[in-house]
Order: sequence, then C-alpha cells, then structure tokens
Amino acid sequence: MRAPFIVGNWKMHKTVTESLDYVTAFLPQIAEMRDCDIAVAPVFTALASVAAAASGTALQVFAQDVAAEGPSGAFTGEVAAEMLKEAGCRGAIVGHSERRRNYGETDAIVAAKARRALDAGLLPIACLGETLAERESGAALEVVERQLGAIAGALTEADARRIVLAYEPVWAIGTGRAATPDVAQAMHRHIRSIWEAAFGATAAAELRILYGGSVTAENVADFTSLPDVDGALVGGASLSPAGFAQLIRRSRE
Repeated sequence: MRAPFIVGNWKMHKTVTESLDYVTAFLPQIAEMRDCDIAVAPVFTALASVAAAASGTALQVFAQDVAAEGPSGAFTGEVAAEMLKEAGCRGAIVGHSERRRNYGETDAIVAAKARRALDAGLLPIACLGETLAERESGAALEVVERQLGAIAGALTEADARRIVLAYEPVWAIGTGRAATPDVAQAMHRHIRSIWEAAFGATAAAELRILYGGSVTAENVADFTSLPDVDGALVGGASLSPAGFAQLIRRSRE
C-alpha cells in the first residue's frame, strides 16, 4: 500500500513569525490524522524554525527548491541539499512549473536537483506537467515522457524507490481550472507505466504520484480517490491552517 501524501507549498508567503503561528494552529488539527503523510514547504528563511517547531510531530518540512550543485561552492543565492537537511528538512520540491517557466530550469537541471537531494538523504518531489499549448497541440504525453525520462536517467533502481513524483498540469495552476479526474488518472497511469518500464513492477507499484493544479478542499477527494493518484501538491489552499487541515481530512473521504 502506498501511504497517501499531502504537501502544502507555501511559495513566497509567510515570514518566520507567520510560519510559526501557522504551525502552532495547524498541529492540533492534524494530531489525530494517522493515515497519511503531511508536509509543508515554507520559504528558506523559515525552514529551520518550522522544522524545530514540528519536531516530534507528524508534520514533515520540505524545501521549495534545492541547488543542483553542492555540497558547497561559488553559487551565489543557492542552498545546498546538505544545508537543507541540517536545517531539519525531510525533502525538497524540484522542477516546479514556476521554476521551469520563470527561471528557465531545464529537464537536465531538474534531474540534477533530484540527484543532489537523494545524495544528501533528502526525499525529492519531482514535478512534471504540460502547458495548455502543449496539451491542446496533442503533445502532453510526449512532454511528460521527456521530463520523466530526464529524471529517470539520473536515478539508480534503488533511487527509483526513494522519490515522489508530482503531476501538475501547468494550465491548471493558479487558474482555478483543475484537470478532470479522468485526465489526471490517465496521466498518472501513464507515468506509472513509464516507471515500470524503466525500473520494474515493484518500483512502479511503490511509486507515489501526487496531483497538483488548483487543488482545493472541494475537489481534492475527486483526485485522491483515483487509483493512481497518491496525494496532492497544494498551493494557495494550503496557506490557511484550518483550510489545509480541512483539505487533508476531505482527501481521506
């Protein structure tokens, strides 16, 4: 059985103080939730503080990004995987569509970041997904296969069982347009079949694939109830502790 996984990506929101206030309010609301993994991804400046506040609880802390280089060097503005682990992170998101689109991250860079996270003992959540133009042109499967191929090419068979993937149709992020459950299931099933071809049936069966793209408390169960969807990567709907807790509860319905 794959443990369901719900991750809140706060993006560039919340100061350290605001992040700690959130954790204080959030932890009691998830204290009795035993049937899924839960994580939040604060900004870099709040990681250590949030990790300390969440220590000993069910709440995991992830970084929103990680350097492709490391463990140190002349890379101004970057944060190495080893530094994130020291700060208390359990893992890191890599290849989010905003990083690909706004900062020019290529498939090769995303694969390198996943590799660095694994080497440091972090759990990567590697994102992939197509734009609206790519879907409308019929290239969605080709795009996701290319992105996934780059990630798979950086992994060993053992690594393939130590990574989480997140399918996020770019056209559904921040637009209020979520993919239909049929679209999500078809793509998740396709991703799993590619993983099986690359790493075998056991690795594919164990692989957790999250759905991301305008996930809300109202629609989350439509996705998490699907056979190949193992959780959600949540953006704006994770910014309220009460709202995120409600979303997690509904994801288990």
